[in-house]
Amino acid sequence: MSSKKTHNVGTQADPTAGNSPEQVANPAPEASDQSYADSSALAELESQLAEARAQAAEYKDGWQRSVAEFQNYRRRIEADKAETYQTAVGSIIKHYLPVLDDMERAMQARPADLAWAEGVELICRKLQSILEAEGLKRIEAEGQKFDPNFHEAIAQEPADGVESGTVIAIVRNGYMLGDRVIRPAMVRVAQ
Repeated sequence: MSSKKTHNVGTQADPTAGNSPEQVANPAPEASDQSYADSSALAELESQLAEARAQAAEYKDGWQRSVAEFQNYRRRIEADKAETYQTAVGSIIKHYLPVLDDMERAMQARPADLAWAEGVELICRKLQSILEAEGLKRIEAEGQKFDPNFHEAIAQEPADGVESGTVIAIVRNGYMLGDRVIRPAMVRVAQ
């Protein structure tokens, strides 16, 4: 019995008795060591999270810039397409303006009693309505102040009761297509 007691006492007296050499060299970590490891791992995870957030913000910023650039590009292309269309239409309409002028002059000098003159008048109105549907507008000039952006002066004449620089007569009508002048009005201006 005494040998049992001695054996038990020996085990209690030596805490490393019966343990492997690794367990003796690395005793179980205490609570403070565990919290240090946890805080170290937490700090590393927070650092990785901050990096990931910064990278995500960078990618989002790049994506937003790309979307904005693409929208600007699309707007430029649409504006260029509209301008090209307007230029093409203006070029075509410009070729028809002398025909319109001739028809309008014919309407002013037409005989009232001939039936065919009515047909010519219908054709003239149809041509005018087609051109107006494309956006063609006549420049109103008579009685207006002379503006070199819209008028082309071919003569200056003295005129009683009219302020100098006022358009007194239209020699040839001018036209606009949208906001662009495709042919200025030829006018006579008061001196």
